[in-house]
Amino acid sequence: MTHIQRCPWCLSDRMYMNYHDTQWGKVVTDDKVLFACLCLESMQSGLSWMIILKKRDDLYQAFDGFNPDKIADYDDDKINELMNNKDIIRHKAKIQAIIHNAKIYLSITKHCSFYDYLYQIINQYDSFPKDNQPINVADIPTKTDVSLALSKQLKKDGFKFIGATTCYAFMQAVGMVNDHLLTCQFR
Repeated sequence: MTHIQRCPWCLSDRMYMNYHDTQWGKVVTDDKVLFACLCLESMQSGLSWMIILKKRDDLYQAFDGFNPDKIADYDDDKINELMNNKDIIRHKAKIQAIIHNAKIYLSITKHCSFYDYLYQIINQYDSFPKDNQPINVADIPTKTDVSLALSKQLKKDGFKFIGATTCYAFMQAVGMVNDHLLTCQFR
C-alpha cells in the first residue's frame, strides 16, 4: 500500500483529510459557492475548522444552502429560529453578519460577479491564484498584507465579521492561494 503525502494539519481526522483532499485550495469560481465559503469562514472565527466541518451540513440546511437571495430576507423570527437551532453555531452577531453580508453580496453582484469583485481587490497586490510553495507548516501564514487589504476593502464595502485572518483562511479555502506543502500529493 502506497503512503499518500498530505499536509500534516489534516491528519488527525478522516473528515479533515477529505476536506483537504477534495476542497481546500481548489480554485472556486462560482459566486454562490464563494459566498457560502465566506459565510463558513466568518462562522469559524474564533473556533476550530473541525467544528465547522462537523456542522457544515447543518449550517447549509439552516441557512437555505447559503442562498443569498433567501438569507437577505431573513427577519427576527428567522434569527430566533437560528438561535434556537442546537445543530449550528448560535452566535447572534455571526448570524446577523451573514444576513447583512448577503445584502451586500446582492448589491455587489448587480454590477459584477462576486468572483470578479474579489479578484479585482487582491490582484491589485499580486497575481492570483498564487502558489506559495511552503516547505513546512511554519511557512504558512495566518494572514498576509493581501488578506488585510481584502478585509479592509470588504469592510469598506459593508461586509461584517471578516478580519484579515478570516480572509486568509477564505483565500486558502477557495484556491486564491495554494498553501499545500511542496511534499503534499494534493498540490
